[in-house]
Amino acid sequence: MSVALRIIPCLDVDAGRVVKGVNFENLRDAGDPVELAARYGAEGADEITFLDVSASVEARATMLDVVAATAEQVFVPLTVGGGVRSVDDVARLLGHGADKVGINTAAIADPSLISRVADLFGDQVIVLSVDARRVRDGVETPSGYEVTTHGGRRSTGVDAVEWAVRAQELGAGEILLNSMDADGVRSGFDLQMLADVRERVRIPLIASGGAGAAAHFVEAARTGADAVLAASVFHFGTLTIGQVKAEMESAGLPVRI
Repeated sequence: MSVALRIIPCLDVDAGRVVKGVNFENLRDAGDPVELAARYGAEGADEITFLDVSASVEARATMLDVVAATAEQVFVPLTVGGGVRSVDDVARLLGHGADKVGINTAAIADPSLISRVADLFGDQVIVLSVDARRVRDGVETPSGYEVTTHGGRRSTGVDAVEWAVRAQELGAGEILLNSMDADGVRSGFDLQMLADVRERVRIPLIASGGAGAAAHFVEAARTGADAVLAASVFHFGTLTIGQVKAEMESAGLPVRI
């Protein structure tokens, strides 16, 4: 039997509220993270991701009280990211209810963080967040994609595909591949970027950025995603998790109903 594809709503949290914009800009309020987490859990989410989107920019730790309150409402795996800079940060998040921890900016600065976390807590704990975009402003990379940090605000010049491969070798358990170009646009996932990363990595791959219709989730799964993450389509009522799963099931894809 094939492994069921996971549908993951994402809570992008800023100042204690869930927000969502387009390409990480013009953020608008989408609600309370605790209430949304409870709702998505009841609707059949397979996992929930909580990202403190301003923690790295503001050089602070993730809001532990909000994480703990969210975890109390969630009975599926909870991934938490944003502002994770050390092994101690990971330990604190796990102690406050996270099942997995997302790492991005700090891993670019110090890739050994991935190995150190994997050695202590197991690779299943690490979700490497790769906020990737097509290269611009004279940047060149072998794949044509580069990694950004600090919530998509800073260019790194690091090749996104090569970084995913290296992170796998260092011990990352999953890759959360977020297309910064497609984020919030709702025109579909960046299937070419997804395919290019899928060709090079064997660990689970989560597609993120661009969901606007249930058919987009099917396209991402058929391109090689093991899980599909979305935010605004769920927050603002465009789609329900049940509708997405029904679409995927009708397409012959394995999902948990």
